[in-house]
Order: sequence, then structure tokens, then C-alpha cells
Amino acid sequence: MRKNTLPTIIDIEASGFGAASYPIEIGIVRYDGAKWCKLLRPFDSWVHWDRKAESLHGITQQMLQTRGEEPRKVCVELNNFLGNTVVYSDGWVVDNPWLIKLYAAAQVEMSFTCRALEYILSEAQMNQWHEVKSRLASQLDVKRHRASSDAMVIQQTYAKTLSLA
Repeated sequence: MRKNTLPTIIDIEASGFGAASYPIEIGIVRYDGAKWCKLLRPFDSWVHWDRKAESLHGITQQMLQTRGEEPRKVCVELNNFLGNTVVYSDGWVVDNPWLIKLYAAAQVEMSFTCRALEYILSEAQMNQWHEVKSRLASQLDVKRHRASSDAMVIQQTYAKTLSLA
């Protein structure tokens, strides 16, 4: 990654919090500012649903059935949008397994790599991360906990903490 380039950020909303959960929304803010976000219609075999997760992100099963896109199509579009790049997640420990689950079920090879955001954060950035992120979320008036909004706040937090470090 070049020094003056922002990282590409991915954020994923899911059906729940445990191992049986699956991705339902993927949001990306690319290094060049381009944005991409899709709701996923779950595979028939994906049945786990947690009402606590739903209350957090506000995505209902009905929304996924009416507005969600076919997972294979989403994988192909996401590969086209990202190409052979690295994306960063502040929740890699859950986001990466959800990506693996999605791509395996869709039988599509993932063209990009997902890494933990911590790999590119300096200690100074980490020390101020939560305070800066909270302040930016308020300033940006983010009203919903959704993948695209979260990815944008994460990328802006990275930029701000980098400039303060």
C-alpha cells in the first residue's frame, strides 16, 4: 500500500454472532473512494437467524428475500469491484470466515484477500482509534449500523488517526 493511499475497507453484517451465522450484507469503501454495497439473499441451507443481530443492523429476513441478491452474482460483482487487491476489516476474526463461507457456498474463487486492519495501524493510531471513531461517527451523523456506513466510518477513522499520529 502506498503511503498516501487509503486502505480499501470491508464491513459485513450477518444473521447472527456465532458459527452458524452467515453474511447478509457486504459494504466496501475502496482506496479511491468508490463504494459498493449489497444485501445477500441467503442460501436455502442458511437458516440461522438471531433477533439481537437484526435489532442491531435493522436488516430483516423479509428485506433479504425481497431486496437481497443471489450470492453467486454478489461474489462475481465483488471480485470485479476489488480485483486482485487486499481489503481490510476491523472485524477480521468474523468477517473473513463469513467471506470464506459465502464464496465456498457460491462456488466462486475469491480474487481478493481480506486482512485484519490492525496489520496496517501504527501503535499511535491504535491508541486513539476508539475515541476518534466515536467522534467521527457523531460528526458524520451515521444513523444506521450497516455495512456501507461502517466501512466509510472505519476508512475515515484510519485517515484521521494517520494524520494525528
